Amino acid sequence: MNESFLHYVWQMQYFQKEGLATTHGEPITVFKTGTPNKNAGPDFLQARIKIGNLEWNGHVEIHRKASDWQAHHHQHDEAYNNVVLHVVWDADQEMARADRTGLPCLELKSRVAPHLVHAYTQLVNSGAEIPCARSFPTVPPIYKTTMLERMVVERLEQKAEEILVILATHQHDWEQTAFQVLARNFGFKVNAEPFARLAQALPWKLIAKYRHNALRVEALIFGMAGFLETQMSDTYHEQLRREFQTLEALHQLSGQKLKASIWRFLRLRPANFPTVRLAQWSAWLSNQSTLYTSLVEATHARELFTLFRETAGDYWHHHYRFGKKARAFQPTLGFESIENIIINTVAPLQAAAGKWYGQHELIERACALLQQLPAEKNQVTRLWTTLGWPANSAFQSQGNIQLYRHYCEKRRCLSCAIGNQVLKPGQA
Repeated sequence: MNESFLHYVWQMQYFQKEGLATTHGEPITVFKTGTPNKNAGPDFLQARIKIGNLEWNGHVEIHRKASDWQAHHHQHDEAYNNVVLHVVWDADQEMARADRTGLPCLELKSRVAPHLVHAYTQLVNSGAEIPCARSFPTVPPIYKTTMLERMVVERLEQKAEEILVILATHQHDWEQTAFQVLARNFGFKVNAEPFARLAQALPWKLIAKYRHNALRVEALIFGMAGFLETQMSDTYHEQLRREFQTLEALHQLSGQKLKASIWRFLRLRPANFPTVRLAQWSAWLSNQSTLYTSLVEATHARELFTLFRETAGDYWHHHYRFGKKARAFQPTLGFESIENIIINTVAPLQAAAGKWYGQHELIERACALLQQLPAEKNQVTRLWTTLGWPANSAFQSQGNIQLYRHYCEKRRCLSCAIGNQVLKPGQA
């Protein structure tokens, strides 16, 4: 029996209340269970409970055994002096508060239905990737929809918090923050880290300074990425190398360059080679006067598809790497790549701005963008599809991913509206 289950039982009041009394026989009436406390201190705050003839307003602490009160040193902590009821599975000992007053105790082990304990044990110990897979089809749609919407907002907020950390490290410079977040996404999964390091080494302000000169922007990016270190019998590479040598000396960049060896080419299609992505990145940056505003103010996905459909320079129409000519192709970001950028950078950036400025409409705008995009197709979304819950937009696929990664995988069924419904007495 773990405490999270006891928290759930107390919060939902899933126990026999007839003749409810403390271990000393004083009758108990629960008017308010209290608010779950996610911080330090008692587990439920501001409960309203009548014990005997007295009504109390205070806190509730939950433990597997009453003696855990002492094991956790609450008897020395004045923060627990306002605990009015100790709720335990097994009342193995009598406990007292730091002020030495007696602590009323409620034992639950004889009051919780064995069926509920069994259902919970089966759920969290299930070998299925989604613990409630067998019961999932019977859960009413309203609970699934509610949980899905909650998951999308939670996922956006988590990503927004990560962006706000980056914002703080850059003295609240939104342009540099947008530049850095977008760079990581341009590297996609395989080269995300090198792209992020490049954006840290090469500030947006320097790119913006030369944005009207595409050659210089490309020289800065490839030079700082480490691809211009050695001479090659390639005219364009040499042109970039000479340009970069001038800019490197002018802006004292030599100590910040990356090594070409950190970029990964293995098992990538040529169109996804980091050199091609860097060329696309350079071409796109050369045409942007602002990053933050153009991304945060976008209200429809079609605006962003137009924004990101920038074609790399002429050289890259015939090369995937320096010095190696290839068949002609169009070095433009594909629609799936742009969808990925909208999902993983633009929507979170809008949510971050919404949190920072207290503008909830920006979070709603981020959600609207996700609803305009097709659902992602991956291992997680396929799991939900097999349960008859296919995603019909990126909004739903993002919610499905969050639900699986942060609840199903971690067996946090008690914190899930769907899991709660499965465990509801008479439903499991």
